[in-house]
Amino acid sequence: MKRIIVGISGASGTIYGIRALQILRAMGGIETHVIISPSALVTAQHETDMSADEIRALADHSHAFKDIGASVSSGSFRSDGMLVAPCSIKTLSGIANSYADQLIVRAADVCLKERRKLVLMLRETPLHAGHIDLMARATQAGAIIMPPVPAFYARPRTLDEMIDHSVGRALDLFGLDTGTVSRWKE
Repeated sequence: MKRIIVGISGASGTIYGIRALQILRAMGGIETHVIISPSALVTAQHETDMSADEIRALADHSHAFKDIGASVSSGSFRSDGMLVAPCSIKTLSGIANSYADQLIVRAADVCLKERRKLVLMLRETPLHAGHIDLMARATQAGAIIMPPVPAFYARPRTLDEMIDHSVGRALDLFGLDTGTVSRWKE
């Protein structure tokens, strides 16, 4: 069974993490672990109609943001990697600098040190040189920076289609075909 960790940080776009959990659940055969920052819960209140409990219930396991002793904080916890969706610049900074004072960053750091996939759906624009430097440093450590950029060749008709395509592309990086990606010339 595959095992994916999903971190949801406080950047706009909490729907990306929520949809990832929904899609992974619907696929079956994938154990999910979620970590939600306090800022993400505030953002989700503004952007969705889901409560914190409803979001947590989408995952098989939910871990407290400050629980540095959680299973996902250890290299001995086997996983196929981690998706941070959305990834705030603050979270990116923690990852790029190995400043693991909370569980999203700690679990991401473990994925990097164990050479597991770490996909960061970075949500910020415009970017300044400091942001670009953080992205480069995270990439050099092994992370994959994947901003949720819509694919207009797919001719999305709804916002949900755009979200599902971006989430599907992120999950492609884990070798998972979600069925939500309109592939070029297919």
